[in-house]
Parts: sequence; C-alpha cells; structure tokens
Amino acid sequence: MFLEIKGLLQPPEVARMQALSRELRFVDGRVTNPANQTKQNLQADFADPKYAESVQLVQGAFARSREFLDFAMPKRIAPPLLCRYEPGMKYGGHADAAIIQVQNGRLRSDLSCTVWIAHPSSYEGGELSIAMGNRKILIKGDPGDAIVYPSTTLHEVVPVRSGQRIVSITFIESFIADQHQRMQVYELNEIAALEGLTMKWENRVRLDVVRQNLMRMWAKN
Repeated sequence: MFLEIKGLLQPPEVARMQALSRELRFVDGRVTNPANQTKQNLQADFADPKYAESVQLVQGAFARSREFLDFAMPKRIAPPLLCRYEPGMKYGGHADAAIIQVQNGRLRSDLSCTVWIAHPSSYEGGELSIAMGNRKILIKGDPGDAIVYPSTTLHEVVPVRSGQRIVSITFIESFIADQHQRMQVYELNEIAALEGLTMKWENRVRLDVVRQNLMRMWAKN
C-alpha cells in the first residue's frame, strides 16, 4: 500500500526548493550507491552550505503533515536529498537498501518517499514506476506532492527524455516495522477519525483501547 499526499510542500516552499535546485552544487548520484550500475542521476552535494536548507524545508513539511505521520508512524527519517535527472538519466529497477547510513548512525528503511519539485510539464519521461504484482504503476506528481511507499517494493525511475526531473527523496524507519501490522493500525486510525464522533462513547473508548494496545504490542523503540 502506498500513500499520495497532495500539497505536502506549500507553494513558497516549492518555489524555494526550485531555486535551491538551481543554486546548489550537484554531484554524481552513484556516490551514495556505487555498486548500482543502473543509477544515473545527480544529487545535492552534502558539503554545499545550502544543502541543509533543502533538508529543513522538507523535514518541516513532514513534521506538520497529519497524513504522513498517521501513515508512516515515523521513528526516524533520513535527511531528504535533492536529486536531479537530466536527459538520458534514469534509475533502473531496484528495492531500496534495508539499512541506510545517516549522520547519527543507521536506520532501517521501512518506507521510501519521493517529493516532486519540478512541474511535470517541464520534463518528459522520468516517471516513478512502482511494480504492483505483474503491473507497473507510473507516477508523476505536481510540485509539492509526495508519494510514500514500502522500501521493499521493486521500483525504478523511467529515463528522462527532455527537461529536468527534480525531486527530494528520503527513507523512513517506522515505529512498526511490519507493513501488514502498520496498515492494521493505520486503518483503525482512519476509522476512528471518520466515524469516532458518531460512535457511542463506550464503543469509541473500546476502539481506542484496541488501537493503543496494538501500538504497544508492535511498536519497536
């Protein structure tokens, strides 16, 4: 299961991220995954002083997004990384690494997230292709939109034919590692949000008890 979030970034934040994509220094994307021969893209240079601003903008959006927090139940989030794909660049089929190195240690990648920065009409190709059984779903979001999906999913970035594909990507370690368990809690949370006010108080309390006990049983500190 994956989640599309409309307007994760507000318009001024999108505009600033677009400006940063022009101002930041970019390096070969294989610096963070040299073994993957199908990865052909550019990513923001960690040493560039403006890199931290791009991280803070996206992190702030995650922190205020109820949709994201309820779906991902994040324990830790890797610093979002601004990436650029120019004509001919792509990222072949892969599942994301299980363990991601971050500044303060390592995190387990339960979920991956792409935040769209460039307008879809400004480039051809470059869709995010996610395998769902024997089908592939092609996704190309509007600026500021995001998609969150299991890191275990086979996915790829289709070759860019023209223009520049600009996105910010990150990886999330969830409090609930198991995808099936996490989705059960998410669905109960959604039911409580949609129907809670129409329930008898006693039934709402019982539902809350179940939700909290499942979190207590499945959440990993």
